[in-house]
Amino acid sequence: MGFVWTIIIGFIAGLIAKFLMPGRDPGGFIITTLLGILGALVATWLGQAVGWYRAGEGAGLIGAVVGAVIVLAIYRMVAGRRATST
Repeated sequence: MGFVWTIIIGFIAGLIAKFLMPGRDPGGFIITTLLGILGALVATWLGQAVGWYRAGEGAGLIGAVVGAVIVLAIYRMVAGRRATST
């Protein structure tokens, strides 16, 4: 059940990350939402590795939003380079 909650929190975190980082994203809303889910998964994994969360615990909303913003920023840098190099 923890994995399902991580995905739900990730979806919400993706929406918040899109709100915090407005702009034209290559890929649009769906990609931003998927990146939010990925950010929540990364935040959960890092939090468990550092010891902030126990096994089976997911990242909280704030951790997921931070993870989503970081993943979205990295995605924009990578996708932006591809768009300008072609």
